[in-house]
Amino acid sequence: MIIYKKPSMKDWTSFKIGGPADILVEPKDIKELVELIKFLRKERIIFYILGNGTNILVSDKGIRGCVVHIGKNLKKITIKNGNKLEVEAGATLAEIAQFALNNSLKGFEELSGIPGTIGGAVTMNAGAYDREIKDVFSSANAINEAGRVVKLSKEAMNFSYRKSAVLDGNFIITQVTINLQEGNKKDIQEKMDKVRELRINRQPLDLPSAGSVFKRPENGFASKLIEDSYLKGESIGGAEVSQKHAGFIVNKGNAKASDVYKLMEKIKDDIIIYHNVKLEPEIKLWGKF
Repeated sequence: MIIYKKPSMKDWTSFKIGGPADILVEPKDIKELVELIKFLRKERIIFYILGNGTNILVSDKGIRGCVVHIGKNLKKITIKNGNKLEVEAGATLAEIAQFALNNSLKGFEELSGIPGTIGGAVTMNAGAYDREIKDVFSSANAINEAGRVVKLSKEAMNFSYRKSAVLDGNFIITQVTINLQEGNKKDIQEKMDKVRELRINRQPLDLPSAGSVFKRPENGFASKLIEDSYLKGESIGGAEVSQKHAGFIVNKGNAKASDVYKLMEKIKDDIIIYHNVKLEPEIKLWGKF
């Protein structure tokens, strides 16, 4: 495994923000990952699981403990029984979508633009364009609290909006089996192109961000509430509510984590005042704020 001491988390997250971690470790395979997690839990060392670095805001003060990066080495994708894919946790959704396309398998197109790994996507039941991970999920292997690798069925995952049993059970996903269908390569490509075009037209892909900042509230959309509250373009320091999509906060180039956090708090306060709705963050806060 590869060990990095005091790495700046700016270099490991899509927000390009954050202070140093004490240590960052990259296991070379699932076996090393399992042994590392056993060690960290036995020694009671705080640790964080990092995939593609999306959906995360790291404190300017950094984070104590160990960051376990599984995005680089655990990317293997194989076909099983014709229409199932066995995918290691570090594979990105874009890589899975391309593999499915190459093998004329449909059902993953709407998820192709989500910028994260399958491990993280399963953990939070990520979704886009009326499709969620639960719709293609078959089963997963995960490290349980005792350090053993166990199999989780779809029923055991208890999927709901941006949530799964992974968090409640303190599991760490190592491999996921995805259920797809045979399809026409041209049709699959056209659908993926349409998803890509929608993202380009609607989302601020030219600036660092962590994706949608807040979860969708009941009977509404966070982005609409933010826009209706005249917060589009609102900024604190180098952080700004995207003028292209109000559901995103972007780093204009010199943002600090504290800028983003203060802007999130302002948005939450204003939405309560104007709409009496409490927004819940979708991005994870690592460290002290």
